[in-house]
Amino acid sequence: MFKKILIANRGEIACRVIRTAKRMGIKTVAVYSDADARAPHVRMADEAVHLGPPPASESYLKAELIIDACKATGAEAVHPGYGFLSERESFAKALAKEKIAFIGPPPKAIAAMGDKIESKKLAQKAGVNVVPGYLGDIATTDEAVKIAKDIGYPVMMKASAGGGGKGMRLAWSEKDVREGFEATKREGLSSFGDDRVFIEKFIEQPRHIEIQVLGDQHGNILYLGERECSIQRRHQKVVEEAPSPFVTPEMRKAMGEQAVALARAVGYYSAGTVELIVSGADTTGKSFYFLEMNTRLQVEHPVTEEVTGLDLVEQMIRVAAGEKLELSQDDVELNGWSVENRVYAEDPYRHFLPSTGRLIRYRPSPEKRDGIVVRVDDGVFEGGEVSMFYDPMIAKLVTWAPTREAAIDAQVAALDAFEIDGIGHNVDFLSALMQNPRFREGNITTNFIAEEYPEGFEGAPADSQLIVDLVAIAAMIETTREARAGQISDQLHSPIEPPRDHSVKVGGEVHRVHIEPFEGGTMASVDGGAPVEIFGSWTPGQRLLGLTIGGRQRTVRVARNGRKWELTTRGAKHKVQVLDPHVAELSVHMIEKVPPDLSRLLLAPMPGLVTRLDVKTGDKVEPGQTVAIMEAMKMENILRAPKAATVKATPVKAGESVAVDQVIVEFE
Repeated sequence: MFKKILIANRGEIACRVIRTAKRMGIKTVAVYSDADARAPHVRMADEAVHLGPPPASESYLKAELIIDACKATGAEAVHPGYGFLSERESFAKALAKEKIAFIGPPPKAIAAMGDKIESKKLAQKAGVNVVPGYLGDIATTDEAVKIAKDIGYPVMMKASAGGGGKGMRLAWSEKDVREGFEATKREGLSSFGDDRVFIEKFIEQPRHIEIQVLGDQHGNILYLGERECSIQRRHQKVVEEAPSPFVTPEMRKAMGEQAVALARAVGYYSAGTVELIVSGADTTGKSFYFLEMNTRLQVEHPVTEEVTGLDLVEQMIRVAAGEKLELSQDDVELNGWSVENRVYAEDPYRHFLPSTGRLIRYRPSPEKRDGIVVRVDDGVFEGGEVSMFYDPMIAKLVTWAPTREAAIDAQVAALDAFEIDGIGHNVDFLSALMQNPRFREGNITTNFIAEEYPEGFEGAPADSQLIVDLVAIAAMIETTREARAGQISDQLHSPIEPPRDHSVKVGGEVHRVHIEPFEGGTMASVDGGAPVEIFGSWTPGQRLLGLTIGGRQRTVRVARNGRKWELTTRGAKHKVQVLDPHVAELSVHMIEKVPPDLSRLLLAPMPGLVTRLDVKTGDKVEPGQTVAIMEAMKMENILRAPKAATVKATPVKAGESVAVDQVIVEFE
């Protein structure tokens, strides 16, 4: 077994590998860029080596620096994590040349599966189902249009060397192909150094299901069940679960055997994933097709670990050290259900725009007992920074329970207790997904988010019981605040007793609440209804409030927003105003503040780089016309004209970095 390994990665996956290595008694070496000098993975490792500036191209992607770090520290092997150099054949070969073990598959398997076009040809030879499409080189947009017509719309354009949801465009018409083909080529070139694009039929009502494979260097290859990864946004996975609610034992066996056949055809060993597109419309389960093989550890590997009881990182290390797998296919059993949510630095209330900055507060959900597992894999810390240079993922929240429903419920409870301040995040959105009736039924496709939230996300809908509970909680909080204010010293009179009656405004409606404190709690009556007991108390300044109201467990994040309370729970922020009844009667006469008109301005929706500006002063634009292109968080974003107008000014030029809400174009 290795005595020391180097982790050629950063963030949560570096921390994840280090934890397993330490448990195995293996010393670890971390590498870091200037942006990650204080990162958790650097502190966790036994040693750390500085690589270079923040851009990955000048640090984490420089294979020679990784090899130099191995030589300097005596590391015998390298675990690449995912992303960066994990699927670079040249990196695995360079390590082998220096007699440093690569904790991953052999270079020839990486090469065979790394090219999406060639991998599909290999899959066909191995007897694996493949999606109809054109796998040759496509030189021009006109050629792409002809091929798309021959296949039949809709089609998917993909960068041949792409991965992680990047370099992909869905086209429903010739217009989409003409607009998206060149963008796909650019993304492929900038992200992967390869601008080749292939086109394949887009499967409608598609489900994204993947098979985890594990092999050793002695010819043993197993499949460890499947993961359902259909909940995606912009082709990036958001929610994963194992097993899939759609897959039957017969489907699992057929998919698994094809995945093993493909792995065997390329001499695969280590952990890997065969991704499949499955037609949800075919209840027989026979319509599944090969998409690609990821020759590395997947982001979503924890759900497989939770249902199989295996540590995939440990297995990868043991396989790289030449050990045989200690289990056979018959030993693989799936126990219970596991769900993973990816907590991203993005603002779902602003169309999921990336968010960067300092984590002023970061308190992930605590572990839960009583037969439920809550696991948080992260690589950030309170006071640290979410940088524009890397992936926007903050953490992976993983739950396990005996049933799917219980695992989902555990996610909702854990998300309620997840505290993040300082940057935008998608915790509310994830909670809304977990509560969505269609998701809970398992009726999901890769179009789920677009279909369920066509106008964007505005928070999870609250049922009437939740509104009543929030009204009572807000009145209790306000009573506590007023009681505290009444105890301020040096007042002329005796302490002022807070009022027991309140008018509470929430969601455009006003509710009357009567409060009666008692030892250990509060009795609250809303709109003349029967009193309910609230067990638990709030202290001024307390951010996370856990209590029982009417026998129901509630976890609420509490914040003061001007004269209102902001109560966040169950996937939504609720602005609540608590007033004395006589003040509420007079408040209807207050003039509403009208927000400024921003329709004449095209604002930067996120911090990033303006890579292209397509208009100049005096140009006339039509609604939906491309005005500028921005790059942020390694993704290209098209900014369009909101209406027909004439360009008055362009304060920003191509090549300039901009802050969020900075004016890019002003219209007359």
